[in-house]
Amino acid sequence: MQTDFLIIGQGLAGSLLAWELIKRNYKVVIIDNGLENASQVAAGLINPITGQRFVKSPEVDYLLPAAKKYYADLSTVFKQAFYIEKTMLRLFKNPSEIEAANKRLSQANYQRYLGQLSTAPNSLSNINTPFGFIEQNQTGYLLTKPLLACLKAFFITNQCYQKAIIDYQDIQVTPVLRWRNITAQHIVFCEGYHAINNPWFSWLPFQLVKGEILTLRHSMPISDNILNFGNWIIPLDKQLFRIGATFDRENINNIPTELAKNSLIKSLQSISLSLTNNNVINHQANVRPCTLDKQPFIGHHPLHPQLSIFNGFGAKGSLQLPWYSQQFAEALFKKIPVPSSINRYYATHFTA
Repeated sequence: MQTDFLIIGQGLAGSLLAWELIKRNYKVVIIDNGLENASQVAAGLINPITGQRFVKSPEVDYLLPAAKKYYADLSTVFKQAFYIEKTMLRLFKNPSEIEAANKRLSQANYQRYLGQLSTAPNSLSNINTPFGFIEQNQTGYLLTKPLLACLKAFFITNQCYQKAIIDYQDIQVTPVLRWRNITAQHIVFCEGYHAINNPWFSWLPFQLVKGEILTLRHSMPISDNILNFGNWIIPLDKQLFRIGATFDRENINNIPTELAKNSLIKSLQSISLSLTNNNVINHQANVRPCTLDKQPFIGHHPLHPQLSIFNGFGAKGSLQLPWYSQQFAEALFKKIPVPSSINRYYATHFTA
């Protein structure tokens, strides 16, 4: 069997890149182990302004419109919604955050992302807000699991999906690029945190982070807004919500822990004792493929340019991947420089 591109991994990165390549009439085969991946567990949260100083990445101004259009187009194709836009209420922790928010409100390039600021204490029903809050606009979340399920069904229907566990020793690089009975012009690794074991790309400086998320059912109606208070709450319906996420750089595995569960419940108690009367419906854990410089890893192996990586989007994949998948597919199509290229690490990290 022959194909143009062999893509390893059907998380959000692999799926959107495959979608873009198929749109450009390339033959694509996706190899995936069929197990739950970080994209399926992730909350898919999109938040243009983050941190104690309310910082907006300059990239947001083009990444966000690209993401919204991309997910709207996919919704049209598959006839279901994937991106849910909801206002986020950022709860202030102290007066310095109020000062930082007021500063941003006075800056023109922030105003489209910020709304009403309230310093009235405890003005939200059942939520502790001793310092008030600010509305953040153009926020929302991606329904990653339904989206990946639709894309997987599409790939299977079009005979470009195979379920298999990759053994790197089965990949032959020369004289022709081959995996088992498939010859390819190019292999792109989109395997998330498993890339740390990839013999061609393990030299890249990943900084993996384990995260855990709870899905809870509450006995009373909850706010329809996303809440950000250090952790976040995403309402799924009137009584169902998700809370996350923990950060663990030491225990790199996908095993849910009581320690993380208790930490999230304690965080919930800090803003609302009434919300603690709930049932845990689901407790999930997985590993984010974060990177040293917080930028994705995209590009070709320095000695084997027919091998590439498309990885390292961390917690911002839902926002970044639509634009980057289009750019990388175009770069592969036209053989032009790629965005966020890993060649920035050739001199410092790669040893032949």
